[in-house]
Amino acid sequence: MTTINSNLFYGDQVKLTVAREEDINIMVRWEEDAEYLRNVDTEIALPKTKEKLASEGKSDSNEAYFRLRTIADDHLIGFVTIHSIEWNNRAGLMAIGIGDSSNRNKGYGSDALKLILRYAFHELNLDRVGLEVIEYNKGGIRAYEKVGFQQEGRKRSVVYRDGKRYDSIVMGVLRHEWEAIYKEN
Repeated sequence: MTTINSNLFYGDQVKLTVAREEDINIMVRWEEDAEYLRNVDTEIALPKTKEKLASEGKSDSNEAYFRLRTIADDHLIGFVTIHSIEWNNRAGLMAIGIGDSSNRNKGYGSDALKLILRYAFHELNLDRVGLEVIEYNKGGIRAYEKVGFQQEGRKRSVVYRDGKRYDSIVMGVLRHEWEAIYKEN
């Protein structure tokens, strides 16, 4: 059998892996980082318990959940997921988080985005991947646009942080748009 891409789970810097038991202690530390919590979700910045973290990525037919590890040393750096998949519409939503601040701005997130979109479009056979990002997450917005996401709209004044209101930006990328950027054989 010949496959189109033999590196389904490997990018240039990161790889997609299953959850491992030893991940939990590392992830608990991420949950104590307000910047991480405030960029990854619009909910109240409230750290998750070990039990809650351990349940992430459990069998759900409408989700493909991965932990992100560096290829160089197999170090856990984050997570990425395609969730809320509507198989009949061939569409899903994406979420990503790079846990420790020392691993941000190193290209890991961009590599992970390319990798999860390749997985979404070529393995899950989706036609659309969407996401929402808080307007103050400028680095995230740049990374999403770099891999093909386009701003489709905004939900006005939905996030309230530190006495200020922020919009949530709705973004999406279609399979043909992504393939035009990343022409693979």
